[in-house]
Order: sequence, then C-alpha cells, then structure tokens
Amino acid sequence: MPTRRLGSVAVGDALPPLPIPLTRTLIVATAIASRDYQDVHHDPDLAKKRGSPDIFMNILTTNGFVGRYVTDWTGPDALIRKIDIRLGAPNYPGDTMTLEGSVTAKDETAGTVEISLRGHNRLGDHVTGKVVVTLPA
Repeated sequence: MPTRRLGSVAVGDALPPLPIPLTRTLIVATAIASRDYQDVHHDPDLAKKRGSPDIFMNILTTNGFVGRYVTDWTGPDALIRKIDIRLGAPNYPGDTMTLEGSVTAKDETAGTVEISLRGHNRLGDHVTGKVVVTLPA
C-alpha cells in the first residue's frame, strides 16, 4: 500500500467504510490480547449478571480498530499524533461495526490532517471522534 501524501489530501475527502464483523471469538481474543481480563468481555453469564445482554468489546480493541482504520487509508509512512474518541453503544457479538470517516482539517505548516470518524452498529454509534495524523509532503 502506498503512503498517502499531504498534497493529495483535501478537506472533505472521505475514507472508505470498513465493516468489522463482531464475532464472539474476536471480542474475547482481543480482550485477552490487550490483557483486559474483565469478565464482561469473555463470560456471557457473568456479563448478564452485571446487566449486559452479552459480552462486549473493550475500549482498547476499539482504539486499535480506529488506528487501523486510519492507517489503512494513510499508508505506512503516516504517523498518528492524536486519537480522541468517545464510546457510545456497546459492540456485541453477532453485529457489525462499520467505521466511516472524512478529512475535516488540514494544516500544511504542521503537515497534519484531522480525520473525524464514527463506528456504528445496529444500536447506534459505538465510537465517535477525531484522529490527527502527520503525512509526508
């Protein structure tokens, strides 16, 4: 994948949508990989006892998918400078989270672009926020 360059990016450019199937295995494996052993991320019975209809994705996984979404678009030579996200509706197994975004600001002097994004599922917005990346000239 080639690296996107600052000169080729304009405010309003849309990133392609990224649908992510939310399997039980994905939710459990990514919680364990991020060393998040909270039972609500791997034990359906305990998650239900705590008031959730099922296990749900942890924030570290969401943060990772946000970073992947942006770097899949920018290419390997971009550098993430800031991720500012807010969680909303949980990601449960059997659903799909679709990430969508667009360029909302560009700073030629700093060599950065800001990408506003959202990841939504059947319950609504799971994640919303902004990512700032540095792109090569």
